[in-house]
Amino acid sequence: MNILDKIVADKRKEVDLKKSLIPSTQLEQSVLMERSTISLAHALKNSANGIIAEHKRRSPSKLVINQGLNVQDVAIGYEQAGVCGMSVLTDGKYFGGSLDDLLLARSSASLPLLRKEFIIDEYQILEARAHGADVILLIAAILKRDEIKQLSETAKSLDLDVLLEVHNEEELEKSLMPSLDMLGVNNRNLKTFEVSLDTSKNLSKLIPNDFVKVSESGISSIEAIKDLRQFGYQGFLIGENFMKTDNPGKHTTEFIKALQS
Repeated sequence: MNILDKIVADKRKEVDLKKSLIPSTQLEQSVLMERSTISLAHALKNSANGIIAEHKRRSPSKLVINQGLNVQDVAIGYEQAGVCGMSVLTDGKYFGGSLDDLLLARSSASLPLLRKEFIIDEYQILEARAHGADVILLIAAILKRDEIKQLSETAKSLDLDVLLEVHNEEELEKSLMPSLDMLGVNNRNLKTFEVSLDTSKNLSKLIPNDFVKVSESGISSIEAIKDLRQFGYQGFLIGENFMKTDNPGKHTTEFIKALQS
């Protein structure tokens, strides 16, 4: 059993427990269900930088990245830096995140917010909407085609954008459908944790132009972004590079200034 299988097995137990504690009807009554969502896909299409900055405390591959930062400060810093959107890790066991992080980010910034999570159930999409998300992530590696269709259509019915993440050609081919807004290519091999930007480059020509192309993981330099833009990428998900610093907002501001100069 690889790390992804372990995470999904734990996630199924977690979702079953949450469903027994907080019924869907309760989530549907959240005041945030009434707010108008902000499209990340639209923001990326109209952005000069394309950066989706992430809040991530730790990960299975890097263990602790930064446990000491306040998510509200990070959200405010990212927004002031001028990023397109913010990704918020909500998995607790493996990444040290929570839905409270999403709520706090929502209360602090008016950016499009992505709930970064291992989504396997429609209940989690309702949770995302009820806690202020604008976008959900679906991971092709853990979902069958019919599950991707069902979950993405549920998200669209709640006015949420959908970012579908793939790692290889096989995942991409099974995933293409109209209910997706963005196709993300994760440059990290989830089984070995090795990172290569060639993954994004090689898959770029197979992604139809109907979808906003997003490159994820291992992007730490201006050169990498400029290089990936030549392959049609408009979005760049960056987490560790900013989160490992003592002031992610400040470092993001400097990064974006350098990118645009």
